[in-house]
Amino acid sequence: MAQHHHSPLKIGLVSVSDRASSGVYEDKGIPALRDWLTAALITPFGTEVRLIPDERSEIEEALIDLADRSGCQLVLTTGGTGPSPRDVTPEATLAVGDKEMPGFGEQMRRISLEFVPTAILSRQVAVIRGRSLILNLPGQPKSIKETLEGLKDESGKPVVPGIFAAVPYCIDLIGGPYIETRDEVVKAFRPKSAQKPPAA
Repeated sequence: MAQHHHSPLKIGLVSVSDRASSGVYEDKGIPALRDWLTAALITPFGTEVRLIPDERSEIEEALIDLADRSGCQLVLTTGGTGPSPRDVTPEATLAVGDKEMPGFGEQMRRISLEFVPTAILSRQVAVIRGRSLILNLPGQPKSIKETLEGLKDESGKPVVPGIFAAVPYCIDLIGGPYIETRDEVVKAFRPKSAQKPPAA
């Protein structure tokens, strides 16, 4: 019984920044995430937003709240993944996860290394908590788009796949709704056996 396929898609968006959360400057992470998702997804979705400081306990609390109480099947964080003392997003993410999904962080760094050698300093991680996939993304809007979408040649053909290509199938595997993407932005990859079931 694949009943869960009918639950609406809910995505948690978390921006982790001392300065943005205290109003010193405007947060750019959440608008960048929302714009990208709106362009990439065919599946309708709702969002739950959190803007929080670089405090591990607050990050953990927000992730647990979005996954467990709000029922977000996907939670995207931005910010707090560097090596400085205040960067604790990966620690908070690992603390609340049931399973680590290291391939997401590896691929994000691989993509970002095409642009800057300092990409090896980024510590993004991904975990599964219950029926939620939680992904740390970089802080810069340009890097957010690059890591989600991947690298394309002049004709728009993917050269290095973005991490979002694997997200819909991952959500299938943990019992979430079926997510469809616009191929020209990012093509969701699924094995032939996992193609969309015919509408009942």
